[in-house]
Amino acid sequence: MMPRINLSPDLSFSRLVYGMWRLADDENTSPAHVEAKIQRCLEQGITTFDQADIYGGYVAEDVLGAALRANPALRGQMEIVTKCDIVAPVGRYADAPVKYYDTSRAHIEKSVDLSLAAMGIEQIDLLLIHRPDPLMDHAETGAALDDIVKSGKVRAVGVSNFRPWDWELLQSAMSTPLATNQIEISLSEISPFTNGDLAFHQKHAQPIMAWSPLGGGTLLKDTGLLGQRLDKIAAEQGVDRAAVAIAFLLRHPAKILPVLGTNNLDRISAISDALKVELDRPTWFGLYEAALENEVP
Repeated sequence: MMPRINLSPDLSFSRLVYGMWRLADDENTSPAHVEAKIQRCLEQGITTFDQADIYGGYVAEDVLGAALRANPALRGQMEIVTKCDIVAPVGRYADAPVKYYDTSRAHIEKSVDLSLAAMGIEQIDLLLIHRPDPLMDHAETGAALDDIVKSGKVRAVGVSNFRPWDWELLQSAMSTPLATNQIEISLSEISPFTNGDLAFHQKHAQPIMAWSPLGGGTLLKDTGLLGQRLDKIAAEQGVDRAAVAIAFLLRHPAKILPVLGTNNLDRISAISDALKVELDRPTWFGLYEAALENEVP
């Protein structure tokens, strides 16, 4: 059975999350094919799906929405995450002179309404502020996030790519607890293990969502010591290298929720293999050492 992690008293996520950042890049974006991906996830107990308004040049939410409209029964089996605040000169923002971040009340409220309409849903389960905004007015942003939760359009709110001080500043202006921080973390990007990010959220019992948990695919191609150790463990436990790399994150007590994205149906079906992998402490540290490229002090 797929373990679940509580993000709030009334919201839980599957321990493994399906990431939809590549959804609009597939050659086949038909509702039937998108539903096939969703069903492969649901069969494994993966019920949480990660979106963002900017994915696919602001069209990935529409691709998902077409599948949900074709089969409305899917929505009740899913938790949907989406994000806002990145304005890039493409798609609906093609006229933007530069790429920038916008955490103003007006932009957040507009983004929520656009996401709801694109996906054809009445409520977003989790809305994340996608990137820290150097011009963020924390009082305005915090009040806007509180209000969209009160409105019922969003069940919970969180952030992505925030450092602890960014988190604390925004949370100081809010009555609604921030539910999670989605950060880049993997055996290719281990700085959160050493820079205090994981420790900060672990201290406050805040689950972390991990984007790019396979290092953007680099872990699948590594030919050095790390790749060799991943392959050895994979062979011993009857899984592939990706499952071991994800199990490395699952083994950490901070309750990391890896976000995995692929358009390949067979690979989707194998996502939950990570739950089969057992890593004792020496084996985990063997991978950590290889990622550090040094013995631990």
